[in-house]
Amino acid sequence: MASLQEKKRRWSLTQRQSTLLGAFLTPFLLMTAYFIYRQMAPFGSSSLLTVDLGQQYIDFFAYLRRALLHDPSSIFYSFANGLGGEMLGTWSYYLLSPLNWLLLLCPGATLTTGVFLLTVIKYGLAGLTFGWLLLKTTNQSGFKLVTLATAYALMGWSIANQLNIMWLDAAYLLPLIFYGLYLLMHTGKWRTYVVWLTLMLVVNYYMAYMICLFLILAFVWFAVDQFTNWRHFWGQTVKFALTSAASGLLAAFVLLPTWWSLSQSKAQYTVTTFKWKFEFFPPKMIAKFFMGAFNFDQMPDGTANLFIGALALLGSIFFFADKRIKLRSRITAGIITLFLALSLCVQPLDLLWHAGQFPVWYPYRFSFVVSFWLIWLAAQTLTDDFEPGWLAIAVATLLIVAGTAYVALNLKSFKFLQMNQVLLGLFFAVLALGLTTLPVKHHWIYPLAFFVIGITEVSANAFMSLNNISYVSQGEYGNYTNELQRLVNRVQKKDQGVYRIGKTFLRTKGDAFQTGYAGGGVFSSVLPKATPTFYGNIGSPDGDGFVEYSNGTLVTDSLLNMKYYFQQKQLSGALSGTSMLPASTNKADLADYQAVGQDQWATTYRNQYALPIGYAANQQILTLKNKTADPAQYQSNWLAALTGKVTDQHLYTAENFDQVTFQNIAQQSKITGAVLQRKNLLKPAKITLTFTPTTNDAYYLTFGSTVNSDNATFILNGKTLDQYKTYRNTIMVSAADHAKGKKQTLTIQLKKGSLWLDNFTLYQLNTAKFQRAVTQLKTQPWHLTKHSSRYFRGTITTKTADQVLNTSVPYSTGWHATVNGKRVKTYKTVGMFTAVKLPKGQSTVTLSYWPPLLNAGLLVSLVTLLGLTGGWYLTHRRHG
Repeated sequence: MASLQEKKRRWSLTQRQSTLLGAFLTPFLLMTAYFIYRQMAPFGSSSLLTVDLGQQYIDFFAYLRRALLHDPSSIFYSFANGLGGEMLGTWSYYLLSPLNWLLLLCPGATLTTGVFLLTVIKYGLAGLTFGWLLLKTTNQSGFKLVTLATAYALMGWSIANQLNIMWLDAAYLLPLIFYGLYLLMHTGKWRTYVVWLTLMLVVNYYMAYMICLFLILAFVWFAVDQFTNWRHFWGQTVKFALTSAASGLLAAFVLLPTWWSLSQSKAQYTVTTFKWKFEFFPPKMIAKFFMGAFNFDQMPDGTANLFIGALALLGSIFFFADKRIKLRSRITAGIITLFLALSLCVQPLDLLWHAGQFPVWYPYRFSFVVSFWLIWLAAQTLTDDFEPGWLAIAVATLLIVAGTAYVALNLKSFKFLQMNQVLLGLFFAVLALGLTTLPVKHHWIYPLAFFVIGITEVSANAFMSLNNISYVSQGEYGNYTNELQRLVNRVQKKDQGVYRIGKTFLRTKGDAFQTGYAGGGVFSSVLPKATPTFYGNIGSPDGDGFVEYSNGTLVTDSLLNMKYYFQQKQLSGALSGTSMLPASTNKADLADYQAVGQDQWATTYRNQYALPIGYAANQQILTLKNKTADPAQYQSNWLAALTGKVTDQHLYTAENFDQVTFQNIAQQSKITGAVLQRKNLLKPAKITLTFTPTTNDAYYLTFGSTVNSDNATFILNGKTLDQYKTYRNTIMVSAADHAKGKKQTLTIQLKKGSLWLDNFTLYQLNTAKFQRAVTQLKTQPWHLTKHSSRYFRGTITTKTADQVLNTSVPYSTGWHATVNGKRVKTYKTVGMFTAVKLPKGQSTVTLSYWPPLLNAGLLVSLVTLLGLTGGWYLTHRRHG
């Protein structure tokens, strides 16, 4: 028979396992139940896709599946990434979570089920790891531990950032890293700390950066708490620095190539000037401690998400009055808490936590470490033997009353809150205050009451907060994705060459990632700055983190190898005017292309003018400098440099409108650059412009950044003009083609008091001249014999020694070229693409891609791993 001591050990182990299981299952089941209630796929017609999760991340998840299962060559480089781009930066920011392997089980439109699983599992893991931390480092257990773990897993930050699914890895890894630091400071054992911090650096460097800053603060607290003498302190400091550096070196195989990627993208937007000022009135943060203090408007520009529940918040306040804890530790914790609070409202500190860049949406992304810190303080204090003094109770009561009164009296300033939420928050605060100040805490009902109150409040917060958010329906995502996939598959089955595909409809800018083709759009935080600059030059929409090839012309379609186009059909009958493929552009010049296929929803066109991925061109392209802000002239200069013919610089001709009529707008003698003023602000105002093409050439309109749908409605020939909304530079809009003798009417209806017709011009393309130029460039193609996402090999014949191999492969130092087996230099053309100088005659040319600094990173990581392993082995052998 087992001894009594062994039975107690087994019972204790079972209790711990049950507690940890509860810490995982409670947030897991709560969020699963809520999502089922909201009918999220696979349990209904909705999905978890919303905002960036639906517009960006889901496309990267589809790419991950395709890269791992079908196209490993695209792991390092993908032509679905805008016009083409490196992928390690994308992997390290979005895709390296170990849980993402679950997505391999979810093909096609069922990818939303994978997102569902990822989300609830990450909530559960956050509860599990925080529960593990409390079990190892505090006197918490049972229902109270599960309650605090759930408060952490479902804190306001995790609920508000549920859609930023790649950030949620930080929530479950932070407690493990913190426990590693605890072991390092208390026992000197370093492996736990190094392993988990390294994993965090690999999984998401961005969140890891914030955790590293927090670890410095945590180290300071541990060092003060454990202080015995200065020698011991400096020894701990050195050990903390060395082990932290070791984690960085172990993760170098990801961090170094990622650093290179960032140097081409996000790092170029770093803020270098700032002011020491409050970003808002600091007491406004108090409102975020109430349940349901979140809505859509808080995403782009709100205060930090700080909700942790009344029990944890009160516990963190009582920590500073807990005489069981050393005074120096409480003072240090107070200083750290003040620093964290200031970081949430002081501009330079906010910038510090975000690596020198103001977040575009989702402000105060580091607030999860603030919530972690407060709940950690609470967990140390809210033990069964805690008895707060009357002064502590009075101060806590005063803070609750003052905070509630401030929010209630200024409720109009907090549009995400209603009075019933404030009253509910006060109700739970009173319950929490009564519960935490009870003199007797050993009765079995106490931890149960703690659990019921705590779980009810955090559940209500999740329910209220997420009810303010709308989601993409499963049908909207699935139907669109399935149709686009069918269109892509048909083209790729017939044509296995190298080409890009354009389209006149859009669900997301990452559609090419979603369905696996070389496209022209992307939305990514690691988009190289050169790409949006180029798009702005050619007249297509761009932003700091996105490009969308919705405004291609015959010229750019040809030069960018846009060989196929998909155009949505408008349904007839009862569904007239609708399509499950939402239009994103007006493309009249498709009349120049050949229809090669169609189904119920779309027509496929082949562009006979599309140039190959590489061809022989004049060396003038190597020295072409952009000296114009006019996209029509830019395109002409680009093509002329390739052909070497000055006459090709005059592809486009500005045309006058035949007639212009004004309604409730003062007469204007010149349209381009005119400011249209509404005469009577209460009456509609519009301008109607007409022109009748005298040839079958393509006609384009240019719209400056002010000529957009926010300021006016555009109607072309009786139909609202389809156009992607967001653009900051002049765009080119296809207005007419093969329309000789047919009157074209454009009506502009003002939405505001005035409209500046910035860069508003009508252009006619000399189609014959364009065709001659394309024919010339097509005579000397790069005949590819082998190709993949990161490798091209083929032959090309040049007629003269002053020609280059011009490609539409975006330039990068990662691309390496050989000509006839010899390594040669690559050149950047139009600030965007890759070219190689060629000798006269036939040459065999290869282009291959390898991520910059990846080899160096692998070497550093390997040497560090060998060093740490060897050191650990020698140490254990010496003591063995």
